[in-house]
Amino acid sequence: MRATRAIIHLDNLSQNISRIKKAVHEKVTVCIPVKADAYGHGAIPVAKTALEAGADCLAVATADEGIELRKAGIDCIILVLGIGLPEEIPLIVGYGLTPMITDREVVAALQLESALQGRRTSCHLKVDTGMGRIGCLPEEAADLAAEICRNRNLVLSGTATHLSVSDSPLQDDEHYTTTQLARFTQALEHIRAAGIDPGLVHASNSGAIISRPDAHFDMIRPGILVYGYQPSADCPTRIPVTPVMELETRLVSVRSLRAGSAVSYGRTWVAGQDTVIGTLPIGYADGLHRNLSPGLKVEICGDTYPVVGRICMDQCMVDLGPHSRIKRWEKVTIFGPGLVSASDVARVAGTIPYEITCAINNRRVPRVYTGTPAYTAEKR
Repeated sequence: MRATRAIIHLDNLSQNISRIKKAVHEKVTVCIPVKADAYGHGAIPVAKTALEAGADCLAVATADEGIELRKAGIDCIILVLGIGLPEEIPLIVGYGLTPMITDREVVAALQLESALQGRRTSCHLKVDTGMGRIGCLPEEAADLAAEICRNRNLVLSGTATHLSVSDSPLQDDEHYTTTQLARFTQALEHIRAAGIDPGLVHASNSGAIISRPDAHFDMIRPGILVYGYQPSADCPTRIPVTPVMELETRLVSVRSLRAGSAVSYGRTWVAGQDTVIGTLPIGYADGLHRNLSPGLKVEICGDTYPVVGRICMDQCMVDLGPHSRIKRWEKVTIFGPGLVSASDVARVAGTIPYEITCAINNRRVPRVYTGTPAYTAEKR
């Protein structure tokens, strides 16, 4: 076991899901995104814990991510949010994944493969109401829904859109979200007017779950909220959540440094006084971005200390101060539920907490799962 590891508090995950469920109508279906290895937390343990905690279904970005869950024995609905390559269509159909329909070419490919395999494939229609990423235009939705329904091997089980600024309280952004929802509602009306059931209707990401009850519809897709963070610094904190990942390491070296001595590559930091420097076995190869110094502080023994000098591939250094009594091998928390969160780290890096947790390299940084008996001490 490396000194550097990510502790995944599955009890916090369950608690976050419970709080989210209490904030919406009891009949609203909850879909938990576990794409990108569950935002870096570990897809299989997170998926199983989420379902045990009351989630109804899961969402992934790619066919491979969905297949990983199926091979782990997870048999719930698994939405594939991204567009698969033509060669991935047989896998999507064969493993019973639920793809997003964006255009007629996708419909034709799914219909052909479903017929070849003798299956009926459940799918969701994706409507682009202003994200500008994937999906049909609102005015095309009814015709595309009809195209799906004309194919006997396909089942339209849901209709979705994605809101691009639902986490922003700015007046222009709130107006944009309202416009997106109006476009989506109109598309749904046209689908229903054609005599077609749109299935599960969903639009709410974390921001909309908090700020737009009118966007909850039949299903919500809480992403970063589940993992313990608000979707943006400006978003109202109406659902209290607790970080699930705790990134920790140990002090492997504690040594005195004279005033005027430089630390790390490029001599970007020079001690202004005699001090004590601690070395941590974590660096940018583990996901601790090089641009986090200067600015990053870590937690040691209930206080915070600055990372100094450039972060190296495998190590970084901390200024423990001139009178430090901190000893070698002491635990160091980079971020987690304590004094320093992934949001704090993200502010230093000029990014968002999603990127911070996703970046922690799961090939170098072992995951240790706590809080749920089935996964206690499990490592990946």
